[in-house]
Amino acid sequence: MKTILCSLMLIGAVCAARAQEQPMPLYPNGIPNAKPTPKTYVENINKDWITKVSVPTITPYLPTAGTANGTAVVIYPGGAYAGLASWHEGRDIARAFASFGVTAFVVKYRLPSDSIMVDKTIGPLQDAQQGVILVRRNAAKWGIKPDKIGIIGFSAGGHLASTEGTHFDKVLVDDKDNISARPDFMMLIYPVISFGPQAHVGSRENLVGKTPGADLINLYSNEKQVTANTPPTFLVHAEDDDVVPVQNSLMFYEALLAAKVKAEMHLFEEGGHGFGMNNSKNKGKWMDWAKEWLVENKFVSPPAP
Repeated sequence: MKTILCSLMLIGAVCAARAQEQPMPLYPNGIPNAKPTPKTYVENINKDWITKVSVPTITPYLPTAGTANGTAVVIYPGGAYAGLASWHEGRDIARAFASFGVTAFVVKYRLPSDSIMVDKTIGPLQDAQQGVILVRRNAAKWGIKPDKIGIIGFSAGGHLASTEGTHFDKVLVDDKDNISARPDFMMLIYPVISFGPQAHVGSRENLVGKTPGADLINLYSNEKQVTANTPPTFLVHAEDDDVVPVQNSLMFYEALLAAKVKAEMHLFEEGGHGFGMNNSKNKGKWMDWAKEWLVENKFVSPPAP
């Protein structure tokens, strides 16, 4: 009877947590850098693939009552800046973090488009910065420690995360309260990093166009933007990734080492691209390694003995 009761309580807690997975406006007071959205530009959701986002949102995934540890992570799904893989690089990741006490937030960010933005090259970064600022502004409301707010991004979402983590000094959204946009840690999973020879061409073209100037290529080649103030970083990539070359993570890792920024990198021999939380070619679970990394770097308290 006791086992049945405990099971029912657990099911109830999980259901209660998931009932709170409701998107909120990322900008309660107006979206910056926005044009009037054409009637033909309509958001489309095809299972877990979202395109034509014009109204960005943020969705909280709260740990079950009594399990939150005060750490938060803001999540940016990938999709080559053409769409958002909102389940296996968004929702599923958020629920995994929440399961061990980290309050997670999935950002449905705008995809670069001249149709809805004055300057499409900064639109996604604005949304990424706003995600961190909004969570930090409301840290007390969500029981979050404002110095333990990190970010994670996948593929092009990894490019967005690494841009947010290296361009935080120039805030591109309204920040009259001077709330820091700097994440306290970064997690980059098979990320696009460089817009140079190792670039994922589709991501680069979608963000900065087919013929960007050298200044834009350098600005968004984030291995060139690392400084000593870049947040500690956790990287995962597969060596056989034929979409985003593993050199992207290698270059960023080398830049972090040169700047003496704490960094940990895990390379799978196989796995390809876009495997999300579970690499079917390897029994290793990077989410477990990420959890250990958070503990080792004191972003999450170790479990009680």
